[in-house]
Amino acid sequence: MDYLQSYEPEFRLAVAVTVLGGMALWELIGPRRRQAIGRGARWPSNLAIVVLDTLLVRLVFPSSAVGLALLAQTQGWGLFNAIAVPAWFAVAGSVVLLDLIIYFQHVLFHAVPALWRLHRMHHADLEFDVTTGLRFHPLEIFISMLIKFAVIAALGAPASAVLLFEVLLNATSMFNHGNVRIPLSLDRMLRWLVVTPDMHRVHHSVARHETNSNFGFNLPWWDRLFGTYRAQPARGHAAMTIGIDQFRDVRELRLDRMLTQPFREDAGRYPIGRDRGRR
Repeated sequence: MDYLQSYEPEFRLAVAVTVLGGMALWELIGPRRRQAIGRGARWPSNLAIVVLDTLLVRLVFPSSAVGLALLAQTQGWGLFNAIAVPAWFAVAGSVVLLDLIIYFQHVLFHAVPALWRLHRMHHADLEFDVTTGLRFHPLEIFISMLIKFAVIAALGAPASAVLLFEVLLNATSMFNHGNVRIPLSLDRMLRWLVVTPDMHRVHHSVARHETNSNFGFNLPWWDRLFGTYRAQPARGHAAMTIGIDQFRDVRELRLDRMLTQPFREDAGRYPIGRDRGRR
């Protein structure tokens, strides 16, 4: 299993670059929405934040998620290392449970004002495209990694399942943030299997009740199961406004401004449970 750890960075990078390039081309050929703010104003900062996030993970965490899974297997940590189940069940169960935890984590970042201040940088993008799916504050990435490591150790998730989940999460995040047009009949079928761009775009609406819906990143089932699913934005995909009330100046798309957003202004009206009844 050491080869998983040895070639993990190269494999994940190759998949990420391929998906990013494919989605960027799709956006050019078949865009869903007309964008008022071009790629030149947004992409440099959105891509730069990915570099910063990657450096943070490499500097702060001595092991990757796959490396932790291998260590847990060696030490016998976690559920799937303590009970005898078929390998396929451990892999499939780990991927599904990790995705469920990501759903709850996402809800948590919308519910706790201090965490929302970090997460809102992702929502403060004034357009919605493939690079929005890469745009997360380094402090949010740090907290997310701590949660993910704890869950991997508790589950005893197989290293292959962790690698598969990481690749799927990154790929589907870029896919479901894509400014791409999918036929409505196909979208209706796909969103029973995976979060589609039209499904997730609702989550990036400036309207508070729409922002606090459709939390899934990969599997779409959790929103339906827990009552957070919203099929379409009230104003339609072409007319809806992307972003949040705060940080609507184009200058906020600069990297330095993005990094300081959690520390400027208050948490606003978006955290779940705040100002109940307001839309």
